[in-house]
Amino acid sequence: MTRKRRLGATDLETAPLVFGGNVFGWTADKKTSFALLDRFVERGGTMIDTADVYSAWVDGHQGGESETIIGEWLKQSGKRDAVILATKVGMLPGEGGDKLAPGRIAAACEASLRRLGTDRIDVYFAHQDDPDTPQDAVLEAFGRLIEAGKVRVIGASNFHAARLKSALDIARETGLPHYHVLQPEYNLVSRTKFEGELQDLCVEHNIAVTPYYGLASGFLTGKYRSKEDMKRSVRGGRMGELIETRMGVIEAMDAVAAETGASLAQIALAWLAAQPGVTAPIASATSLDQLDDIMGAIDLELSRDQLDRLTAA
Repeated sequence: MTRKRRLGATDLETAPLVFGGNVFGWTADKKTSFALLDRFVERGGTMIDTADVYSAWVDGHQGGESETIIGEWLKQSGKRDAVILATKVGMLPGEGGDKLAPGRIAAACEASLRRLGTDRIDVYFAHQDDPDTPQDAVLEAFGRLIEAGKVRVIGASNFHAARLKSALDIARETGLPHYHVLQPEYNLVSRTKFEGELQDLCVEHNIAVTPYYGLASGFLTGKYRSKEDMKRSVRGGRMGELIETRMGVIEAMDAVAAETGASLAQIALAWLAAQPGVTAPIASATSLDQLDDIMGAIDLELSRDQLDRLTAA
């Protein structure tokens, strides 16, 4: 039985791994996506993370492709009540204004509900901060969705500590809804955006953290160890600097792998899940073999010594 973790101060509980839905309709076609989602739930996974903007960066796509596939899978599988659905607003242009304008939040929510084929979003994220819209207006817009039963809990993605703190202060002073979940970039080789003030704030306020890029776009799986390896995938071109500066982390992970028999992907995700404030890292997969590998992180517990060595590397 997969052990569950409470999502901050909410009544939602998730397995300690979130399935990243950015691949659905992009690098995983509909048939593959359905098989991946079936296997994820079968193996004890609960929370699926997507966004309205996935995958607008692909030629011929306009956004909403990932949500549409998830919605079709929910209809076919009947598993809506078995999963926690998280999606986001703020990066896909559309009716109602820009970014987190109240009209945009309202319109984007309706569009996401329609694509997902559901009457509620469990966790609705502000995908990025919007300095042009007053934070109380943003929280009021989310509050209307919560009152209407269309959203259960709100979260913030890509927020700096000062802006998250001011949003929490406004919510406390006005009685408006506050962010219960934070989604930052965080992994073994990218730590400065979260560790320190932002992490301390989340721990202090019991805000669940679901980090993205948990595998550093594949670097922490160990498949990029030389310049030659950079040719192995569409993301390989980004790996040059990491190969030059962060191979010590891979060597430390190799040592832990030899001790535990775990894969490097499992070790990277287990390290994340053990960090203060972190509830469940996000990872995606485009094949059943990849998914089975990352799902192994759910039951991997690293020793204090192993965690410390990885942190130091």
